[in-house]
Amino acid sequence: MHSTAKLLVAIVKICYEAKDFTALNENIVLLTKRRGQLKQAVTKMIQEAYTYVDLISDMDVKLKLIDTLITVTSGKIYVEIERARLTRTLAGIREQQGNITEAANVLQELQVETFGSMEKTEKVEFILEQMRLCLAKKDYIRTSIISKKINTRFFTNKENVDDLKLKYYRQMIELNEQDGAYLEMCKHFRAIYDTKKVQDSVADKHMALKCVVLCIVLAPYDNEQADLIHRIKSEKALEDIPIYSELLKLFTTSEIMRWQHLCSTYEQALRDGSKDEPCTPMFIRNTTLGDGRWSDLKHRVVEHNIRVMAKYYTRVKIERMAELLDLGVDETEEFLSKLVVKKTVSAKINRLNGIIQFASRKNPNDILDDWSRNIQDLMNLVKKSTHLITKEEMVNKLQK
Repeated sequence: MHSTAKLLVAIVKICYEAKDFTALNENIVLLTKRRGQLKQAVTKMIQEAYTYVDLISDMDVKLKLIDTLITVTSGKIYVEIERARLTRTLAGIREQQGNITEAANVLQELQVETFGSMEKTEKVEFILEQMRLCLAKKDYIRTSIISKKINTRFFTNKENVDDLKLKYYRQMIELNEQDGAYLEMCKHFRAIYDTKKVQDSVADKHMALKCVVLCIVLAPYDNEQADLIHRIKSEKALEDIPIYSELLKLFTTSEIMRWQHLCSTYEQALRDGSKDEPCTPMFIRNTTLGDGRWSDLKHRVVEHNIRVMAKYYTRVKIERMAELLDLGVDETEEFLSKLVVKKTVSAKINRLNGIIQFASRKNPNDILDDWSRNIQDLMNLVKKSTHLITKEEMVNKLQK
């Protein structure tokens, strides 16, 4: 086996040193197709030929050699790692040439998660590269599918993978930005915040925490959002960024917020920042995403105010509600209808009288318990009445 491997390596080495790349390609194909050729010998030859790829400066010759090596390694498990690395090199060349789509398609052909001989760290690197190229060509559906191949427990169980962890979560944030999935973005920013590399840098730590606060505030209200916002509120590091701490407090306090007051107090800090407190990229002015998120923040303020009203009011005029929300009557009705559909609040609108009636939602079990209690009270009253009637009849008979 050793002599055969040495012979195969010597053949490709002689061809390379003679700069006869045509003979090199032909011999690689010929030697891998030879009947009964030893796998270990072929592996050694492929590994030797792989080292020439980086040494060749002529792009056409390099691409020809890569194509030859990819062709002969196709379907051979014992050289799957070399095939994967060659494919990644080819994808990098296509990207440098400006052909992002072809680079992504080339790399997508690899299913590295099935490669048993490849290290887990290298697998993650390949998958992250696939995600990056899919994001570059704006194929968000495929990016989402590929991202599920990475188990996030890898980042907690493995040491010295902070760079891979940050790269993964930043790509996931870029993916979720397209759908406006603020709750998922919040979780990803929190994972970045918890990374040791970020914790060691005060500036990065504060920036990540600011993004966590803004994403949880922008996320639509539900049970998971309510639980997460209170857990974030207990973070001690919020004391170092008071503006964001105050903003978080506004959304966790059952009081009505005025949009104009919020803008005058926080807009400068959130959208422009200052020399000492730089702003996040969440609300950058004159950008589609930045302006869209600022509009979403206004919607979250309105929704918060409606939830607060539902706690304190049982009935309210729609004109009064619109006045408290700083909105028109039609906008108020539209916002309220959306929250009722989402089952965030329970309300009925009497359009003829212009009255909104809030009713607390009850659990079906609670409704049954109330019904059972009412029936029990009714039966007790009937029993007591029957007893009193019988008593009166007996007294009446004795008097006669």
